[in-house]
Amino acid sequence: MTDVTVRPAPAGTDPGRGVHRVARAARAAVLAAAVLTGGLLLAAPAAATGTPPASTGVVPAGAVVLSTGATAPAAVDPVDPTPPTAPAQPDVDEGSVTVDINGVNGKPSTSVVVLVGITLLSVAPSLLLMMTSFTKIFVVLALTRNALGLTGVPPNQVLAGLALFLSLFVMAPVLGEVNETAVQPYLDGEQTFSEAVDTGSGPLREFMLGQTREEDLALVTRAADLPNPESPETVEMTTLIPAFMLSELRSAFIIGFVIFVPFLVIDLVVSSSLMSMGMMMLPPVMVSLPFKLLLFVLVDGWGLVVTALVGSYQ
Repeated sequence: MTDVTVRPAPAGTDPGRGVHRVARAARAAVLAAAVLTGGLLLAAPAAATGTPPASTGVVPAGAVVLSTGATAPAAVDPVDPTPPTAPAQPDVDEGSVTVDINGVNGKPSTSVVVLVGITLLSVAPSLLLMMTSFTKIFVVLALTRNALGLTGVPPNQVLAGLALFLSLFVMAPVLGEVNETAVQPYLDGEQTFSEAVDTGSGPLREFMLGQTREEDLALVTRAADLPNPESPETVEMTTLIPAFMLSELRSAFIIGFVIFVPFLVIDLVVSSSLMSMGMMMLPPVMVSLPFKLLLFVLVDGWGLVVTALVGSYQ
């Protein structure tokens, strides 16, 4: 504010003239106060936002425009207040739950592979007995031992080990095809677990169908009260596996009967000879056992049995 001091007019002056001077001085003070107040009001928004006030090109009445020769800063583009658009989300049906067991690169994680491996190990004995040639080979080897008259030689562990490795030999082409068409694509992330199971069951189905009789399939189908399948490819696994087991046991017993015949002839000859000589108190089995072992070794009995077993799957 500008202080205005009113002094008395000197003697001999016109009082009205002094009044006019006072009025002019007051108007000048009011005008200066208005200019200062307007400048402060215009500078306050610029200081708060950090940007100079926009010029409208219109100078209000009574305002004083000062030219400083400074260059006005470049205009700043206004910031778009619209928030960024969120990325599109995949379409998921409401109420559905999906579980992804694969890793970031599409391959199954190590934890899932270990879990599947442990599960297969737990059901491996059942798969080995019911879907491979193990049962047939083991039964034939056990019947051969009984035909020789030996109860514990070779032991069951030896027969089971021999049957296991012979089964791996017979099933090697099937297992190789399962590994190429199902296991490796699943580990590489090219197939899901359900697709790998469906693909891997194809070679096993073909193998079991080749060793299963139609009569056994019809028997199991009638027992389950199911309609007759239109083709072998449409046979369900729950029907094919029992029929395959029945056919394997039948084939094993036929081979066992053929093996028993020559040893039965030796037992009859030895028994007749002992009866004719009056040696009724001597057990015929004790006398016939060396002859049966000699015959089995001379004809290479184990080789003939293994050859017959492997040839039955050709």
